[in-house]
Amino acid sequence: MGNSDSKLHFRKAVIQLTTGTQPVEASDDVFWDQFWTDSSTTVQDVFALVPAAEIRAVREESPSNLATLCYKAVEHLVRAADSGCRSEKERGMVVNCTRLLTRILPYIFEDPDWRGFFWSTVPGAGRARRLDDDVPDDEARPLAESLLLAISDLLFCPDFTIQSAGRSGAHDSSEDVGSIDSCEFIWEAGVGFAQAPPPNYNHDMNRTELLKLLLTCFSEAMYLPPSGHRSLNPWVCFFCSSDNRHALPLFTSLLNVVCAYDPVGLGFPYNHLLFWDRRELLVEQALQILIVALEQEAGSAARAALQALNASSAAAAPGEPEAAGPDNLFVNYLSRIHREEDLTFLLRGLSRLLNNPLIQTYLPRSTRKILFHQELLILFWKLCDVNKKFLFFVLKSSDVLEVLVPILFYLNDARADHSRVGLTHIGVFILLLLSGERNFGVRLNKPYTLRVPMDIPVFSGTHADLLVVIFHKTITSGHQRLQPLFDCLLTIIVNISPYLKSLSMVAANKLLHLLEAFSSPWFLFSSCQNHHLVFFLLEVFNNIIQYQFDGNSNLVYAIIRKRGVFHQLANLASDAASIHKAMLRKRRRRKSGNSRRNSVESQSMEGSRPAGPAEPGTLKTSLEVTPGIDKITETSQVSVDGTMVAVPQSRCPQALANGGAGVSDTESNSGRDPEVDHTESEAARSRLSSVSSLVDWSPSSDWVSTWKSKLPLQTIMRLLQVLVPQVEKICIDKGLTDESEILKFLQHGTLVGLLPVPHPILIRKYQANAGTAAWFRTYMWGVIYLRNLDPPIWYDTDIRLFEIQRI
Repeated sequence: MGNSDSKLHFRKAVIQLTTGTQPVEASDDVFWDQFWTDSSTTVQDVFALVPAAEIRAVREESPSNLATLCYKAVEHLVRAADSGCRSEKERGMVVNCTRLLTRILPYIFEDPDWRGFFWSTVPGAGRARRLDDDVPDDEARPLAESLLLAISDLLFCPDFTIQSAGRSGAHDSSEDVGSIDSCEFIWEAGVGFAQAPPPNYNHDMNRTELLKLLLTCFSEAMYLPPSGHRSLNPWVCFFCSSDNRHALPLFTSLLNVVCAYDPVGLGFPYNHLLFWDRRELLVEQALQILIVALEQEAGSAARAALQALNASSAAAAPGEPEAAGPDNLFVNYLSRIHREEDLTFLLRGLSRLLNNPLIQTYLPRSTRKILFHQELLILFWKLCDVNKKFLFFVLKSSDVLEVLVPILFYLNDARADHSRVGLTHIGVFILLLLSGERNFGVRLNKPYTLRVPMDIPVFSGTHADLLVVIFHKTITSGHQRLQPLFDCLLTIIVNISPYLKSLSMVAANKLLHLLEAFSSPWFLFSSCQNHHLVFFLLEVFNNIIQYQFDGNSNLVYAIIRKRGVFHQLANLASDAASIHKAMLRKRRRRKSGNSRRNSVESQSMEGSRPAGPAEPGTLKTSLEVTPGIDKITETSQVSVDGTMVAVPQSRCPQALANGGAGVSDTESNSGRDPEVDHTESEAARSRLSSVSSLVDWSPSSDWVSTWKSKLPLQTIMRLLQVLVPQVEKICIDKGLTDESEILKFLQHGTLVGLLPVPHPILIRKYQANAGTAAWFRTYMWGVIYLRNLDPPIWYDTDIRLFEIQRI
């Protein structure tokens, strides 16, 4: 009964804020205490009792009431941080104030006139710890700073969010709380901290509530349009600055909590159905805070990486200012992690969590499957981008494959799902970053023996084969919005191709099938960019032939079998009549595309089923346009000693221009069967055709001639000239019909002295830029929005960074 009465009083107080004719006085503590004194109010109650319409109403009609409510809530948090939350009642008030601010802040941010409220100074709110101290207004601390400092202190409050150092009860004085060394109370063992505190579920829940409020503070970025987005988030800047004395222990606590988490635990079947894992909620919030706090512009990332790699920078001269590194202390700390045991802890933790959804057991749904893999991929990306020592450590051994396999699993699983286009993008970007390093290509030669539940053809080969098969399936049966990624996918294969010792027959056929689809005249003439895809594939074949010929008899055999594709490409007609004929064929196929697509989709892809579309009612967020491959990569030439030298873009004509600024207007097909291989090739071409209809462009003979003369066909033609007669002669002389005998012959063959002089290896390394920074910002906040629907913190507010669509 008392519980119902308290909720009724809470509800009446909310109504009075909007309907009262006079503003409620700030000194009326009896009225304001109704919002946070009830210990039985849950977060769901707060969101239900404070509807969005009434928050907007009080914002518009009684702004002073809303300002006072925010001020009083922050004041309680500051006082609690000062006193150390010594009583149970005070801790309950802190949790209620935290939930109330979490509910209100998004509606503050959505109104441009209110957005600066928390950064304005309140009369009497000084830079001293107490908001009500009487200090001059020119020394006043903005309300946002007071709130962030209070949250930071409360995250290291004895008996509330941390253990009280072995002493029973709360601290006796506020001086004890103010002088506490929070570095001794890091939440979890790991980087820079060896002691594992005993688990305390109440502490975890209180930390989760505070982190949820902190994330809401950071979310002001959601309410700024992408075009007018400022580069720095003032909430993040202050929280990660030296003004926050807890910056280091908070960074370490968040990182260690994430990387030490094991969702399987002892592994009892169905234990996640019997026990509520409160730690998982904390891990999710910690992970989201981390990726937001580590957001930065490309310049800061480069500066952090250079500082981490420079041994002398760690021991700066006493006179040098600390600002030599990134201003964001979280970025600075991340860039400085260098101990091998710390790097091992990070990699093993991330690998364990990324592989969690791939776990198979005999008992269905018997193990806990995490859902925050997208945030994990963003964190892994930031680790590799900011800390180059971590990147080199990942690539130093085959441990990188523990990250590669789950990424490929996510790519395959999301390829046809409209709501998971961003997941595919982040996976491809990570692989593009890794492929810029030689060691990544070398590690891919390890045999693939793990059997992950993926609907792909059965093959016996290496991790490189797995990558090629997944990429082929993403291109040929993925969603049409993935077309801007085709250049990235082929760039990754180009980067690793000089180091692939032995491709399987399945992977070799997949590469030849892509060339067959991309080299069709009507597809080549459909867009001014499509021929670049052919250049990439030819570069892949040239790299393998020139540098890894001995072990790649499967690919050589596939090239010989499909030699007609290369001859057709070399003899591509470029006269006006041929171009016109090819374009007519394109138009005919577009008219009949629907019936053909339906026919192909009715077939299964090599005995497997494609990924299904999103479930009805699924929400998805929009993304920024993906920058072209030339904007996000820098071409380097590998010298004899293994070092890389930057190559001007004009030196490599096959390097791409902007690869697909739009998407195809043809729906994706989702089938493949050996008996309808030709049909699939045509359907793939139809789907992969670029959006030439969206621009006023038409092919010409001169245009075709400019790139046709640069096609790197010399090496392949020489190989065919030498080997085709030999293979035909053996088949006639021995009456061979079994391809295994031909493969044995090719395995012992050699082209030493017969091929052109080996071309230099060109590697296209990822290069950070403003376009990718904007993409990552939009994607990151879109993920956070969709992952926080219980309670729905930002649901139905005026988000401007992206659009929300219901599928």
